[in-house]
Amino acid sequence: MDYGQRNVYIFTFLSFFSAFSLFFSTFNFQLSTFYYLCAVILSSHPTMRFSMTPATYDLASEAVDLLKRLIATPRTSRDEGAAADLFARFIEEKGFQVHREANNLWTIADGYDSARPTLLLNAHLDTVRPVSGWMRDPFVPVVEGDRLYGLGANDDGASLVSLFAAFRVLARRPQAYNLVFLASAEEEVSGRDGVARAMAQLPPIDVALVGEPTGMQPAIAEKGLMVLDVTAKGRAGHAARDEGVNAIYLALPDIEWFRTFRFPKVSDLLGPVRMSVTVINAGTQHNVVPDRCTFTVDVRSNECYTNQELFDIITSSVSSEVAARSFRLGSSHIDISHPLVARALSLGPTVDGQPRAPFGSPTLSDQALMPWPSMKMGPGQSARSHTADEFIRLPEIQTAIDDYIQMLDGLTFSSRFYQKRA
Repeated sequence: MDYGQRNVYIFTFLSFFSAFSLFFSTFNFQLSTFYYLCAVILSSHPTMRFSMTPATYDLASEAVDLLKRLIATPRTSRDEGAAADLFARFIEEKGFQVHREANNLWTIADGYDSARPTLLLNAHLDTVRPVSGWMRDPFVPVVEGDRLYGLGANDDGASLVSLFAAFRVLARRPQAYNLVFLASAEEEVSGRDGVARAMAQLPPIDVALVGEPTGMQPAIAEKGLMVLDVTAKGRAGHAARDEGVNAIYLALPDIEWFRTFRFPKVSDLLGPVRMSVTVINAGTQHNVVPDRCTFTVDVRSNECYTNQELFDIITSSVSSEVAARSFRLGSSHIDISHPLVARALSLGPTVDGQPRAPFGSPTLSDQALMPWPSMKMGPGQSARSHTADEFIRLPEIQTAIDDYIQMLDGLTFSSRFYQKRA
């Protein structure tokens, strides 16, 4: 059986799940029990992607239950306190010591040795605010068929609970590396009380696996972000007379430069640096020549440039005043030969039957603030993020847990990929 046929069988069984769930509920069967039975049947075939055992089923079941509780606890950026409390209790219940800074939580596997490399598992706790168009209550978790609906189910709850489930297994087994799990806050707003605040208190990190919805494909590069506020200054005058210097006209050549300029270094993974003028303001009334025109530029960087390097090129090329809101959200990447990437690529096809392939991600994550190499990989799809009726498929959580464990259990690092410490 090829993987396309396998997925036909998978989705056929999941369709049966949806159709018969009502029947089972009539006889007081739990839906999760029926889902388990389906998975057992699927896993009995030697070519099926599922490898569910009672132990991994328990992990996945607990992960889904935790995700439901998180969905029911509003946790928009800068307001994650209640969700952080809930998650901290769960970590402690599983026998791990919790460290907390603001609404960031982390735990370190026993046996930490500063002479060994350290791997960070990270996903974010917060969500965006619900958009208009939801047909369901975004804070009420609902399972329909194999889908769990709710705000943050896909971004980033599924990665959060799946990574912690894998951490629980990996932390109980001897590893050649130290293991740290971090649930970070304020990711959706790149807030200063998010991962940046927690990093100062973490042990030295050599590499990070960041859970974000990538379909469990390894993103080995990610675009950075720099927002510019640009101001052209003229001189006010009466529009009926030939006087004043129109700031809008002064801004036009610079706006055209932002539209047409191409930075010479193009990334194989992320493509070119992209600049877009997204906001413009000028003028006070129709008969006054404007003395000031301001506009905003969104700059998406690749790994070939730092944000400071891009800023220097821009300021030397335009006549308007340019101010960067921040240089901190740089592009990130990891060497394709890194053992973490190699392990990811050695996994079998994804739950959707796709072969693993490294790619560059256009979306921003906490990677932008990490000074160490990092790879982004998690269950779900980026296209579902920040949308109405956001959902995660339950098999995506199960297979993510299995993939994380398979990828990280027994992982070793050569000295090339970590800094030896006394």
